[in-house]
Amino acid sequence: MEKQRIFSGIQPSGNLTLGNYLGALRNWVSLQDEYECIYSIVDMHAITIRQNPKDLHERSLLTMALYLAAGLDPEKNTVFMQSHVLEHAQLGWILGCNSYMGELSRMTQYKDKSTRLGDSIPTGLFNYPVLMAADILLYNAHLVPVGDDQTQHLELTRDIAIRFNNAYGETFVVPKGYFNPFGARIYDLQMPQKLMSKSAENQQGVLFLLDDEKTLQRKISRSVTDSLGTISYNDNQPGVKNLLNIFALLRKESIDGALAYFEGKGYKQLKDGVMEAVLDTLLPLQEKVYELMKERDHLEDLMAQGAQKARSIAKVTLADVEKKIGFISRRTNEHCD
Repeated sequence: MEKQRIFSGIQPSGNLTLGNYLGALRNWVSLQDEYECIYSIVDMHAITIRQNPKDLHERSLLTMALYLAAGLDPEKNTVFMQSHVLEHAQLGWILGCNSYMGELSRMTQYKDKSTRLGDSIPTGLFNYPVLMAADILLYNAHLVPVGDDQTQHLELTRDIAIRFNNAYGETFVVPKGYFNPFGARIYDLQMPQKLMSKSAENQQGVLFLLDDEKTLQRKISRSVTDSLGTISYNDNQPGVKNLLNIFALLRKESIDGALAYFEGKGYKQLKDGVMEAVLDTLLPLQEKVYELMKERDHLEDLMAQGAQKARSIAKVTLADVEKKIGFISRRTNEHCD
């Protein structure tokens, strides 16, 4: 039976967090035998906000290294840089011509970010959900791993696919969301009402995957709890609940199991347990990342191989789309790989 295809990607626009690892990378690894997985480093999305070129280059390599260190096998998965497959931009333009200003202006992330930018709103910030749709539809992905904050973008992708199929005939698979059955969302250690984010203004509540051991220890030891002094799992104790989620996910334990482990213990023991689980996970991951970063040519070779695999699918989809909308087929002017 043919495997269903999954597509997902992460921007190299900042240091990845423990939330990125638990919510994406580790789950991707668990999917690579059951599904045909296509994972991109979406550097074209990163430039919706101006980036320092040297930093973007370095973070792109680091993100590739993190993908591999987390356990993504480039033989089992297609792993590539988004900008290395030109069909993403080409399909993005075509889908943009089949999208509406109204639906893009309703995107929550656009509304949130644009309020902070005044009159200097990059058009890329407005248009990037269409590029995200192109990322997914280019590979006719059946499933897209999404969190609650991304469902709106997936719905837009579905709307665009259905609209195009109705106008030009059956072309795209209409994707569905793949919702992680295992994990909970990871929140900021200092503000446990907010998701842990790599763009947080106060980074003391964010556990970055490449934070050194002392930094990780300091952040966890200073994490916000409450004055109740009891370890229980409820919304009235968001800091304690968040720490229990982190412990349970890292130890691959149920919440009931985590509560039993900390029964009769205090907040210091809870933080110590979380700290041990974090260090047991991240220090070996960091060691693998730094080893991979010593072989940058090898990383770029793997990117090129991944892009070639991705293009073998993408160019077929794009050719079908272009034929259906009336473009003349390219013959002698096919762009180089």
